[in-house]
Amino acid sequence: MKKRVIVGLSGGVDSSVAAWVLKQQGYDVAGLFMRNWHDTTGLIQSDCHWEDDLMFAEMVAKKLEIPFHFVDLSEPYRQRVVDYMFSEYEKGRTPNPDVLCNREIKFDSFAEEARKLGGDFVATGHYCRKGEVNSKGTHIYQLLAGKDENKDQSYFLCQVSQQQLAYSLFPIGDLIKPEVRKIAEDLKLPTARRKDSQGICFVGKVHLPTFLQQKLKAKEGDIVEIVEGVEKVEGVEGVEKKILTGIDVPDALLQQLAEPHKFKSTSGRVIGKHNGAHFFTIGQRKGINIGGHKEPLFVIATDVEKNIVYVGEGQSHPGLYRKGLFIRNNEIHWIRTDLRMEEGEARDYLVRIRYRQPLQKARLYKRTDGIYLIFNKLQRGIASGQFAAWYEDDELIGSGVIDR
Repeated sequence: MKKRVIVGLSGGVDSSVAAWVLKQQGYDVAGLFMRNWHDTTGLIQSDCHWEDDLMFAEMVAKKLEIPFHFVDLSEPYRQRVVDYMFSEYEKGRTPNPDVLCNREIKFDSFAEEARKLGGDFVATGHYCRKGEVNSKGTHIYQLLAGKDENKDQSYFLCQVSQQQLAYSLFPIGDLIKPEVRKIAEDLKLPTARRKDSQGICFVGKVHLPTFLQQKLKAKEGDIVEIVEGVEKVEGVEGVEKKILTGIDVPDALLQQLAEPHKFKSTSGRVIGKHNGAHFFTIGQRKGINIGGHKEPLFVIATDVEKNIVYVGEGQSHPGLYRKGLFIRNNEIHWIRTDLRMEEGEARDYLVRIRYRQPLQKARLYKRTDGIYLIFNKLQRGIASGQFAAWYEDDELIGSGVIDR
């Protein structure tokens, strides 16, 4: 008897080709479209709305001659993704709703709906791959990067579990985007030339301050420019050699290296006003709206309690760069549960803190309170709330929410 696979048909080319690939592989395939958002507040109107996505998904299902279903998951999406997003921004953190959407919706709530339809597996159009290994007598599933280095989406799945991976399929992970487009064109799929979606998962491209003002009030505060005063952490130069040679780094130094830059309003000069520190994130350039500088201004820190945004001039401003970060124990997630680090252990991994960032060499130190992640080179725009994901070669091993 054929295994039944429920494909998350989104109305895009990737999920469309994923469904076709599964049919070619001999699966019993059905499409399921999910609506996850109703509110259009802050939505940039040039984007296609969900009705268009639904129409294209139905057209693809008809073309491929597979059953088509619809489900509204807007309530769990609001509770588990959007409310979390509002809460994080309110605290002055920078969440990634796409990562949460995969963990909480696509491979959880959506998977439950797929099982109701008799699905043995859930499939998506993500550019990543699934592997399997036997570790210490235990069957382990692997999350591997997609073959298309420009489209690899494994980072967005950095919070999925072994249980979720067990029932997941990624049919286009071995393809590159031009191949996917060509398959769609050869099949004359209606999504063949449709643009990729952008913005927040299932919400679309939004004007973020307007979107956030649904729940977060605008509040005028000062923009303070920091010209100088970013202190170098004592011992940073020496720790480079220690990290590369494997010599133990003292806990006090790890804590220093992972500490964000902190400023006082007296550290610089007030150069303008903003509408709420919680609308800004470290590394942000747009929305500052202050001229008179040779180079663009960038956000280098925010203080949501005092409602101050600190900025620095130019991409080379030292306030934009840090050596390390810290992840609390309760925010550490291991996809490879068999490789979980023990207290006192240190390991080298490749790390990224945002989608499409080139992988960076780093060493992870497991301590009593969590993991200190120290990069070989200074990193730009580390912000609390982001997800750090660590890889060994092309396999995503684990991830965590950056605490500081």
